[in-house]
Amino acid sequence: MTLKTWIYQIETPETLETEEFAGLFSWMEIEGIEEQENSIKIYVSEEYIADFEPYLLETLSSYSLPFTKEILEQKNWNEDWEKNFKPVQIGQLAGIRASFHPAFENVKYDIIINPKMSFGTGHHATTRQVIEVMEKVDIQGKKVLDCGSGTGILSIIAAKMDAAEVVAVDNDPWCYENHIENNELNQVQTEVILGGIEDIQREDFDIILANIQRNYLLEFLSELSKRLKSGGNIIISGFFPSDENDILEEAAQHQLIASYSVNSDNWSCILLHKKS
Repeated sequence: MTLKTWIYQIETPETLETEEFAGLFSWMEIEGIEEQENSIKIYVSEEYIADFEPYLLETLSSYSLPFTKEILEQKNWNEDWEKNFKPVQIGQLAGIRASFHPAFENVKYDIIINPKMSFGTGHHATTRQVIEVMEKVDIQGKKVLDCGSGTGILSIIAAKMDAAEVVAVDNDPWCYENHIENNELNQVQTEVILGGIEDIQREDFDIILANIQRNYLLEFLSELSKRLKSGGNIIISGFFPSDENDILEEAAQHQLIASYSVNSDNWSCILLHKKS
């Protein structure tokens, strides 16, 4: 039996930017988010409705917002969404585009991402922030772990930056397949694992990338730290500036000290260094 997909239409609160509002839901088991001028559409498979709706109701209660929902018409909505995917350039380091866009000519790395509704196209502030901080870290010859890898964009850039080894993990089968496809498009080799941090039984990474969300980081910073060498670095993002103190306090419990941070579009990114 084919599972139905539901579309949730929600107006953006006056106190938030549309991109920021969409970010509140990006960590959940959803098929995609479409940002519109003053609203968002969230696509959710019926198998995840029971988990999604309680969180949705709790979140919207803070803003006194209603929502509407309807069953998705059976058509190639993925194709329609991809038509609106615009290229994005991050400084002189990387240009990110779909395969149907012309190549970038004025960047170091021309990255092809066919997103297939997975998170990580370079448009969201958190992805851009992590990429910008990656440029400040010596990745050449290092072992890199990308936790919550989505489309694989961060892993692919790490591979392009001559990392000795890149391991990526995500618990979403859609992201897993999409990441493998994007590896092929960019002619890079990274190890892609379908699962969670518990499936990474190593403690020898030099750099860990974790663009996830606040609750995950607070729960699993201890596990991330265990997999990082002394003297290594973790780049974390996916949380608001108001969350920084809680995250830094938790990080300090696991020998992780902030050495650099950046805020943009009301999102934060922090570079953590593990004490030797």
